[in-house]
Formats: sequence, structure tokens, C-alpha cells
Amino acid sequence: MGTGPRPRPGVLDIDKYVGGGSGLDDDARVINIASNESALGPSPLAVEAYRAASDRMHVYPDGDSLRLRQRLAEQHQLDIDGIVCGAGSDELLTLLGRAYAGPGDEIVYSAHGFLMYSIIARSVGALPVAAPEWALTTDVDAVLAKVNERTRVVYLANPNNPTGSYVTSSEMARLQSALPDRVLLVLDAAYAEFIHASDYDPGGALVAAHDNVVMVRTFSKVYGLAALRVGWLYGPAAVVDAVNRIRSPFNLSTPAQAAAGAALEDEAHRDRAIANNDTVRPWFTARLEDLGLIVNPSVGNFVLVQFPDSDGQDAAAAFGALRQRGILTRRMGAYGLPTWLRMSIGSEVDMAQVVETLAEFRSGHDV
Repeated sequence: MGTGPRPRPGVLDIDKYVGGGSGLDDDARVINIASNESALGPSPLAVEAYRAASDRMHVYPDGDSLRLRQRLAEQHQLDIDGIVCGAGSDELLTLLGRAYAGPGDEIVYSAHGFLMYSIIARSVGALPVAAPEWALTTDVDAVLAKVNERTRVVYLANPNNPTGSYVTSSEMARLQSALPDRVLLVLDAAYAEFIHASDYDPGGALVAAHDNVVMVRTFSKVYGLAALRVGWLYGPAAVVDAVNRIRSPFNLSTPAQAAAGAALEDEAHRDRAIANNDTVRPWFTARLEDLGLIVNPSVGNFVLVQFPDSDGQDAAAAFGALRQRGILTRRMGAYGLPTWLRMSIGSEVDMAQVVETLAEFRSGHDV
């Protein structure tokens, strides 16, 4: 490393988070289904609001995101004082880890959960502890078995990325009731808008009833604002106070706040994005199953697809064949799922092209 400053112990042991990729090397049209982005893009109202706010670039943003928090509180029927906005849900998840865990502590998460949970743990000097899943679904008993006197935070994505599965509200309540009061339960509900199950709750009810639960949400998925990095959390007063003490004072830009607020107002656009997912996801799933592939049941705007572990037909080969046709998917080796690819649900036209390419791949023809 040379003779300059050295990072503290553990920092260089962290595996960098690598996203799904945003393009190829040439100018060909790209179908990017690697990052679970919106199939319809942002609301026109959000785009208009972003542009209208551009003449205030020389002025610091509202550090409390008051207007956006008011709109969130109204739409979700929440106490505004429990809401904190951030630069994407990633920032808020990280702030929670910084506020409640440190060297010698442990952070528990579900084995195939979001990669950031392990990165957050190591970044604060805590030990990341993965709880095994059952049928690619969070196992509440397995999570509880990993909790000990050193545990400070439990992160759970619900619905889960990348598996697409979810835990019922009754199971989440059982998990919370069995956790020590000193352990913070963080419910990462990035994909909550896509799920219609009657036995699901994104976490607001648990937050209202307990002092050790936080719900984290994002504008990156159904609202199509991934580039603007807008997220929010809802939590008890003590957690909100702790997060506000360590977050950056102007962490969410004025255009981002304006666009997110306008996106909330355009419920019709949000509903069209949900309807597209409701239509295309089952169609796409059925077509892949017709090709002999295994598709894990999903409630999100993506599916997890398993390929045979055989030369020329495995996940790596499929990834390459799709990429050759300008189709970007996400490999799952970093999640401990090397035989799977994750594919976001795009438009019907795009997903038909994916099916056609995979059909040729599965038939053994060159693509």
C-alpha cells in the first residue's frame, strides 16, 4: 500500500458493491433488466418538477425535506415527525448501521438478502451474520437463532431482493416480539408497492407499535427515480433523532425533493407501472417455465431464474448470450446463487425479446 495513510482494519476486506451495469461497449440498443428499474420511467410530472427546480441550484436545499415529508405523511397516513428523507434508501440503511452498531457488535440479515447489509456491517466494524433461508425465503426461526448478546441490528428486505419472496405480517410480528428490545429491526420495503398480498404489511404497523422497528422505502423502483437517489424511513422518535444527528445536513437536493413530491401526486402513473408488472411478470414467468427454466415465485418487479448446471446451458452462458444481444441481466454469484440470474420486468416488447433470445439459447442455436 505504500507509506501513506492506511484505512482502519477491515475496510479493505469489504467486497465493493457492483451494480447491474448500465450499458454495453457499442451503440446498439440496450435492454437493461439488471437493476430492477421502472419499466415506464418517471412520471412526466416528476420530470417537469425537476426541471422547474433547476433554477435554484445556487441555493441550499431544505435540509429537512419538509414538503416531501408532508406529502409522504399524507399519502401513507403517518406521523410526519417519524419520517426522515435521504439520498436513496442506501444512505438511510447505512446511517442506521452507523448509529446502532460498531466494533465488536453483530448485524444479522437473511442469507440471500441485499448485499449492502454485509457491507454496512463491515464498514462500521461489526460482524455480518447471515441467517440461512428456507426455500429462498427469510426463515424467522433461523434469524432468531443467530441473535445473541452482540446483535445490534437485524436487516430484512421484505419483499426480498433478489429472491422475490416475502414474509407475512404475522411472521414479522413474531420476529419482532422475540427480539430483545435493544436490537433494532430494519424492514427494507423497497418493493412494497408491487405486492398485493393481504397478509403483507411493509412495516408501518410494527413501527407504530414498537420502539425498535424502522421501515425504509425508496423512490427508485415503482416511481422511476433511481438516478435522483431519494429514499425515506419511518421510525420511532429516538431512532429518528439518532439518524438526524449523523446524516449530512443537505443530503437530498432540491430537484430530487421536487421530483419525488410530484411523483407521489401522479398516482395514475404509479398505477400504470404496477399494472405493467402485474401483467408482464406472470406472462414472462410462464414463458421461461415453458423453456424448462426454474423461476422462483416473485412479488417484486423482477424474477430469479435458475439455469441448468451444465456446460453451454448454465447461468454464465445465458448471461453471455443475452449480453451479446444487448440484454443486460444480473448474475447472482455474489448472493450465493451462482446458478441463477435475476431479471427485472420491463415492457412487454422488451420481455418478448428476452424470451426469444432465451428460446434460441435453450435450443442450442447461436445467438
